[in-house]
Amino acid sequence: MSTLTPMSPAARPDSIPELDIVSHDVYERGVPFDSYDRFRAEAPVAWINEGIHNGQTGTGFWSLTRWDDVVAVHKDWRTFSSEVGGTELEELAPDALAARRTMLETDPPRHTRFRQLVNPAFARQTVDRHATMATRVIGELVDQVGGELAGGGEFDVVNALARELPIRMLVEILGVPIADAQQLFHWTDQIVYHADPDFSAAVIDRTDTDEYRLLPFRSPVSLKVFEYVERLAAARRVNPAADVVTVLADAAVDGHPLSGRERGTFLLLLLIAGNETTRHSLTQAVLAFAAHPDQFLRLQRGVDDPVVVDRAVEEVLRWACPQVHFRRTATVAAEVGGQQIAAGDKVVTWYPAANTDPHVFADPYRFDIGRSPNRHVTFGGGGPHLCLGQWIARLEVRVFIEALARRVETIEVAGPVKRVRSNFINGIKYCPVVMTPKRG
Repeated sequence: MSTLTPMSPAARPDSIPELDIVSHDVYERGVPFDSYDRFRAEAPVAWINEGIHNGQTGTGFWSLTRWDDVVAVHKDWRTFSSEVGGTELEELAPDALAARRTMLETDPPRHTRFRQLVNPAFARQTVDRHATMATRVIGELVDQVGGELAGGGEFDVVNALARELPIRMLVEILGVPIADAQQLFHWTDQIVYHADPDFSAAVIDRTDTDEYRLLPFRSPVSLKVFEYVERLAAARRVNPAADVVTVLADAAVDGHPLSGRERGTFLLLLLIAGNETTRHSLTQAVLAFAAHPDQFLRLQRGVDDPVVVDRAVEEVLRWACPQVHFRRTATVAAEVGGQQIAAGDKVVTWYPAANTDPHVFADPYRFDIGRSPNRHVTFGGGGPHLCLGQWIARLEVRVFIEALARRVETIEVAGPVKRVRSNFINGIKYCPVVMTPKRG
């Protein structure tokens, strides 16, 4: 499909130009909810001139901060394509778009056929079979920090708890040897956090990364993941197993076997989506309960009630909202929220803004584990791209908060929380806490 040419940005004035909701520096300080609120109230479908934001270049895009508009765009994949232009803010040349394409950057029916390859592994019934293992793993992890708990000591919840549970779950489902897990997930951190100098040696907006423009997130570390995936796929052809790597080793779509690059980007997508986002949901859960001890007490008292726990899980997911944005491209002229969108225009949906829309969520900045209904868009606004890993994420959040409710009396944040420098992932990289264990 050819790339459409948008209208000149000069033809459209900026909307609320003094507000920055694009630069990585903004998100390192915190999600700009105040700015989202103002955009939603004054310009819910706003034209953003990228040229004035953090030195970023680009033709500009339409910014959507209202829940109704975010959901409408995600459901209408024919008008708002993932395949034309991709899902990132960066405007990719045709060769880069082709080289970096994953399942995310496809539309039905091709997207459906890619997704069908791994759907069984992430189906709710399959994921539920891992519940006992997940409960055991989080119990072991909490026990490992037992010394800190018993002594009232401080520990980093990101690396001690939140990072480990998704990794242990994913290696089981994907088929990655546990001995390789730490190295592999270290690589994925370096790739997806390409704007954070604590992770990336080629910071996307501070260094010249043109030589890596054909690689996912312009990260040279991607090559290490691709090489690793090919070695693992070769091993699975000799000794197949009931895992995703075995499926991808000899998979074909539309009669064409996956290339090594397609296999590598496919598994990289699953590694990032399944680990990074859930990790931050768990960390944000700890922060939320520390800041709202009344809600933690409510969870502790109702932890044996499935309704209480299920609603708490959904509120944690709404509150955490690890994915900041996704991009679509208009394939034809269209209207969103009363605004005319030209064919070829970029359209960017802001998930945290939609999750705090007061027209959908009463008192949206109240953390309320009894909130019902809770129509958050943390897993997307619906349509064919609804998150493949939603059930594993829900399972991990559930066993995590149940473990906290049963084993921990109080939670306190013990120092400054450090955020990932990224306008793509709402991430926490360091979170010191003190947890008081339950007695008896």
